[in-house]
Amino acid sequence: MDCVVSKNAKYLDLANIEAIDAAAFQNANPFPWMNINGFLTEEAFDSLYQTLPLPCQLKPEVGKKRDYGQQSHDRLTLQYRPGLELSPQWQKFIDILHSNEYDHFLRKLFALESNEETVLTMHWHYASKGCSVSPHVDAKRKLGSHIFYFHKDSDWNDDWGGQTLVLKSDKRLPVHSAPYFSDFKICAASTIKGNHSFIFQRTEQSWHGVHPLTCPADQFRKVFIVVVNRVNLQVKWRRLRGKDPDGQPLNA
Repeated sequence: MDCVVSKNAKYLDLANIEAIDAAAFQNANPFPWMNINGFLTEEAFDSLYQTLPLPCQLKPEVGKKRDYGQQSHDRLTLQYRPGLELSPQWQKFIDILHSNEYDHFLRKLFALESNEETVLTMHWHYASKGCSVSPHVDAKRKLGSHIFYFHKDSDWNDDWGGQTLVLKSDKRLPVHSAPYFSDFKICAASTIKGNHSFIFQRTEQSWHGVHPLTCPADQFRKVFIVVVNRVNLQVKWRRLRGKDPDGQPLNA
């Protein structure tokens, strides 16, 4: 075990992770969320930043119909699947995300039972000028999401947007609806530059979104998202059909 911890410590800042207060996360308003500074070591952040997939490796997802009349979430996307060609740095990171250390972190933060089965899905999203993420609550199979941002001060201006917004309404809104940003007040915003990530737990009122980007046309909001899925009937059925919990083919 010491050997495994030693290897993973080159990527994960284990001291910072161990210091994260699960109770503070669970008691956050209006649903469990947290900005994390330094989940990765600085060396790992720089290495992953330098070896991100190129935009040409991602597929456009534009005008995709969403349920309940919600606006499309336009972006470039790449879904991780076993066998995907990645840099050694990214493959090592993904291996670590399947390690006992990361699983322990998630179970502690989300207050999961030891026998509760989960499965991770992961994807890269790059978004350009004008793109947004309309207010929504994630699918019920999702326990939560951990969003890693890959921007430095030299390539992103906070005024361009890109922050994940924690939203709260004065009235309880149906999950199966399509509200506007004007229907909410912004309770918090993620920090997206430097070695920062943002994690939240899905609830019936975990509304979140991203305002339309105002960055230059040649810039992208770059995120890598780890989704923690509960193994429900939908996930089991998709597995039988050779798909991951997001409905993406495992052998595309």
